[in-house]
Amino acid sequence: MTMYNNRRILIMTSVPAEKEAIEKGLGKDQRFDVVLAGVGPISAGIQTTRALMGEDYALVINMGIAGGFREKADVSTLVIADEIVSADLGAESPEGYITLDELGFGASTRIKADSELVELLYTALKSSEVAVRQGNILTLSTVTGTAETAEELLRREPNAAAEAMEGYGVAMAAQEFGKPVLEIRSISNPIGPRDRSAWRIKEALDTLERASKVISEVLR
Repeated sequence: MTMYNNRRILIMTSVPAEKEAIEKGLGKDQRFDVVLAGVGPISAGIQTTRALMGEDYALVINMGIAGGFREKADVSTLVIADEIVSADLGAESPEGYITLDELGFGASTRIKADSELVELLYTALKSSEVAVRQGNILTLSTVTGTAETAEELLRREPNAAAEAMEGYGVAMAAQEFGKPVLEIRSISNPIGPRDRSAWRIKEALDTLERASKVISEVLR
């Protein structure tokens, strides 16, 4: 793909450890700027907007580690989002959760990733022997910590593979500037009861580094 040759690409990530892994994978590829978004969709949206106001990027990518839904995305698997979904922006009711879309406020909680790029990267990563899958990635302001919440999220979003805290904020900013957007997450832990002994952050960061190297090679 030549459309990104000599074009600037913005990668938003949350914390310094993720930034370090991504930059290590990218090596000396000067087309990429890796910028800290902070934690949560509000900070991510603000910082992405600031970055987009200062440079004409051709593509925006949100990358980092995340939780994976059991039997959908195992630890150290890479998930590429088909859709980036704000999963807690809505209203409760006696009948159940109502999404912002269903409330009729004229805004959507779902942003589609660039499907051509998703397929391109999925194929390249799989060929590079990176464990990878496609699926929706949920953005939440509160990380899931119980089996009941995990089950409820999957009931509402059966195509979800992972959850994180920044994707929707990054995607909203990219959409506002008319830029294609991707969300790519390396799974560090299963979603459900909070169990730090099950976290594999180093392994997830290693996968993030490997994925970044492939992305640099493919987006030419």
